[in-house]
Amino acid sequence: MRLEGKTAIVVGAGQTPGETIGNGRATAIVFAREGAKVLLVDRNLASARETKSIIEDDGGAATPFEADVTREVDCISLVEACRKEYGRIDILHNNVGIGLGDAGPTHLSEENWQRIFDVNLKSVFLTCKHALPVMREQGSGVIINISSIAAVCAVGMVAYKTSKAGVNALTHSLALGNARYGIRVNAIMPGLMNTPMAIETISRVRGVQRDELVRERDAQVPLGAKMGTAWDIACAALFLASDEAKFITGVVLPVDGGQSARIG
Repeated sequence: MRLEGKTAIVVGAGQTPGETIGNGRATAIVFAREGAKVLLVDRNLASARETKSIIEDDGGAATPFEADVTREVDCISLVEACRKEYGRIDILHNNVGIGLGDAGPTHLSEENWQRIFDVNLKSVFLTCKHALPVMREQGSGVIINISSIAAVCAVGMVAYKTSKAGVNALTHSLALGNARYGIRVNAIMPGLMNTPMAIETISRVRGVQRDELVRERDAQVPLGAKMGTAWDIACAALFLASDEAKFITGVVLPVDGGQSARIG
């Protein structure tokens, strides 16, 4: 197993309801299948418990933990909980993110701007702030931040794009600043994904039928004209978390079926 003996914190390990699986839940399941013990962090404890049940049915080990990672006190608590439960922190996977309420610059409210930044960027800063001392003490650790190709591609959502560009910049900064401690920090930029947060949420907000939205999004993907799934993100995260990526840090990896290649 590629993560045998490792412990992982997956932030956003639950998911919104939908027909498919979300990135955080899929990653937690894959980490556990590969031998990691996983602290399942989510604001919705019931959803984290659902993820725990799936993992335990597979024979894995996981502990649900309720936290709002936009609050520093909760980030302190989740780090302490992982150390108490598992003794160390080998992997921190930051997967929370929102775009609801975003708009162009002349229509975006200050309240929505701040909320999106708090969830998408501040949360990553806070979890890293409190996990890094543990990893430094260990002399090892891996941090994986979920960004978005919106950070580098043209989109109409100004707060989402800017916050995800901030995740990329924070990832670079943390990678260089912590390499001497044996800590690797990388990011993944998902493209168009067939996940509940993307499909069910957008379908509801836009008033578009789910099947129509899926067809519309599939058509935008160069590779096979089909969106990715949460398992694609989970497999990329597994590679970055594993010793196979032991010489990789400061990377921002697109997992997008070639969408971001259109930049060139």
